[in-house]
Amino acid sequence: MEMKLELVPIPVTDIDRAKAFYIEKLGFNQDLDVQPAEGVRIVQLTPQGSGCSILLSKGIPDIDAMTPGSTKAVHLVVGNIDKAREILVGRGVDVSDVTDHGRGVKSASLGDPDGNTWVIQEMAWRSSEFKD
Repeated sequence: MEMKLELVPIPVTDIDRAKAFYIEKLGFNQDLDVQPAEGVRIVQLTPQGSGCSILLSKGIPDIDAMTPGSTKAVHLVVGNIDKAREILVGRGVDVSDVTDHGRGVKSASLGDPDGNTWVIQEMAWRSSEFKD
C-alpha cells in the first residue's frame, strides 16, 4: 500500500505571526489562506522543493486541541547545511551550530515563535537531489 505524507499540522497561538515566520524567515511558499466558514481559517505553507506542507489553522477541533509549541524535531532535509544555516541566520533565525553525526549526516536545530522545533539535516548521499 502506497501512502504520501502531505500535510503536517503545526499548532500556534497566532496564525499571522507564524505565517510571517515561515514565509519570511524559512522561505516557505504560501499555498492557501482561506476562511471557509465562520471561525475557521486554514493556512497551508510548503517548503521550497517539498511535497509535504504544513497547516496553520483555527476552528478545526482536533487541531485546536493541540498545544502550541508541542510539535518537535520535524526534519527539513537540505543539500548543503552550512549554506542553509547561513541563509537562515541571515534572515534572523536562531539556528544552533551544525553537529556532524558522522557517515555524512549533519544537523542543526531551530524553533518557531511558539516553540515548535525543526531540524535541518544534510545527508551526503542525498545532496544531489537538491538545486542550489
